[in-house]
Amino acid sequence: MPAEVEYTHGHHESVLGLHSWRTVQNSAAYLLPHLKPNMTLLDIGCGPGTITTDFATILHEGHVTGLEMPSSNVFERARAHAASRGVTNVSFVAGDALALPFPDGTFDVVHAHQVIQYVGDPVRMLKEMRRVAKPGGIVAAREADMDGLVWYPEVEGLKEWQEGYIAVARASGGQPRAGRRLHAWAKEAGFADEDVALSASVWCFCTPEDRAYWSGLWADLTVSSHFAVSAKKHGICDEERLKRLAAAWRKWGAREDGWFTLMSGEMIARA
Repeated sequence: MPAEVEYTHGHHESVLGLHSWRTVQNSAAYLLPHLKPNMTLLDIGCGPGTITTDFATILHEGHVTGLEMPSSNVFERARAHAASRGVTNVSFVAGDALALPFPDGTFDVVHAHQVIQYVGDPVRMLKEMRRVAKPGGIVAAREADMDGLVWYPEVEGLKEWQEGYIAVARASGGQPRAGRRLHAWAKEAGFADEDVALSASVWCFCTPEDRAYWSGLWADLTVSSHFAVSAKKHGICDEERLKRLAAAWRKWGAREDGWFTLMSGEMIARA
């Protein structure tokens, strides 16, 4: 693992487009049955704040805190998004997921969506999540498993893109197969087996609008985001290969019979 962990995607506009699409309903529905209006919640890796603000509307008698890395450029966007929806019981702060800037036992719920796979030390992050959760509180996480991609039709280049993505993520210090390992990391972090509940869900892209969004986003991300920088830095892809893989995404997106799913593992753990 590299000495310095890099966020595979960075915060290019294409990445923020992916993050802004996310909502509680499509990315954290597994957590909804456990929420009560007066709870306090920490959303780690909040990005542009769409999930965070959704949580605040649900926990309307409580408070939600969104945390993002200090180097991120998303805070203004996240605050503007909350303001545009008239949501006031939410705040956004800078901090390190591996050294959370909160006292022990601060939150009823500590949540992370597609973050643990990028931090380089998943067990340490889960220990921090457990530390800042109240006794008996909830630690919730949803993480993709990049082997869990299924698509139709078999467009030339997409399998190569998947293999390249996994290689870049690993070279950057990430865990692209995180979804299947949440429970194992939780056990290492000190959670008892009986306090951990697991599930899985998928994103599915099959309508013309879905295909246009998903293919265009990944085509742009492949050549324009920090992913492209990392791919070239680690000798995994050159510029021509990246362009060819982006073209494969656009070819798939143009297919009227295109269908794509991405599986994520989910975990609810009691602190």
